[in-house]
Amino acid sequence: MQYRRFGQTNLNISVFSLGTMRYLSSADQASQIIVKAIAGGVNHIETAIAYGQSERWLGRAIAQGNIGERKSIYITTKITPTIDIANIERQLEQSLQRLQTDYIDCLAIHGINTPEHLELVLKTANIWQKFIDDRRVKYLGFSTHASLPVVLSAINTDLFSFVNLHYYYFYQHLQPAIALASQKDLGILIISPSDKGGQLYTPPTTLVDLCQPFTPLELNYRFLLSDPRITTLTFGPATVEEFTPLDYSDRTEPLTIEEQNIFTKLTEQAANTLNLEQCHQCYECLPCPAAINIPEVLRLRNLAIAYDMVDFAKYRYRMFENAGHWFPGNKGNKCTECGDCLPRCPTQLNIPKLVQDTHQRLYDREGRRLWDS
Repeated sequence: MQYRRFGQTNLNISVFSLGTMRYLSSADQASQIIVKAIAGGVNHIETAIAYGQSERWLGRAIAQGNIGERKSIYITTKITPTIDIANIERQLEQSLQRLQTDYIDCLAIHGINTPEHLELVLKTANIWQKFIDDRRVKYLGFSTHASLPVVLSAINTDLFSFVNLHYYYFYQHLQPAIALASQKDLGILIISPSDKGGQLYTPPTTLVDLCQPFTPLELNYRFLLSDPRITTLTFGPATVEEFTPLDYSDRTEPLTIEEQNIFTKLTEQAANTLNLEQCHQCYECLPCPAAINIPEVLRLRNLAIAYDMVDFAKYRYRMFENAGHWFPGNKGNKCTECGDCLPRCPTQLNIPKLVQDTHQRLYDREGRRLWDS
């Protein structure tokens, strides 16, 4: 296991962090997962009030002494933004009680996903600072599923020491946020790279063949861990058997020529298969009067056509209209063909046709987030 400095927190944390959203079966199984992660060199565990029994089961493992001294384990938990100061205080106290600890290493404001969320945080800045002053919290950060402008605005408040965000080989739109966070010396945690990064633990044959002699999962980890600005990646095993990510925990060196060549091949594959229908993710088409998240809809289309990542694309497409601010936007069938987006597209894509085509390709049923809040 390799370790990296978590930005201005100066915590030296493992390049893989244990995410606890999916250890759902029992306290005993959760304890087994936590113990195995610690034995594998993981020293950072991420949880949240919203993740069912996650905090309680982590607290039980800590109290039992199965994972060593509390000071050797760094815990991040997350609480949701609200204007209600008493509620914020109550959420923190509940987390401390469930975790059976008297301090939180890293407290993340959970889901600064909209400008309104950021405004709530700014209006309640005193309570977050109070938690640090009275030493119940060591460092404050935030998690986000927001648009790039909101993420950049949150980083630029200078309230935070770290950020948890979505950024992967197949989703690089937040590259400017990575750059700004690094410039401001924020610790950077990447959320769910094996799942939200493309369900790369079950890749389609087309993608497997393109990535040979590597696996798609390995290449995504290498893409991320070869970037020294990124501190840590979460992995969220549901069982003690799902620990494959730790096989790559010592691979933090720069990309090899062979790996770079595979990424070039993937780029060429997208260009060749999509041809003049490839969305290049410039986001100039927004806002959409029908509230369709056009770039994300067309990104999923890109992946489905270029790499046969149909199952992943369907999985994410189901979230539209079902996950609120965590995954905003309507499905492609809501397009009214108003044409508002057409003059803004630099490659002159027939966007109404493509978003409707995406719906026909990807819609199968509705879906929702694992934990709603």
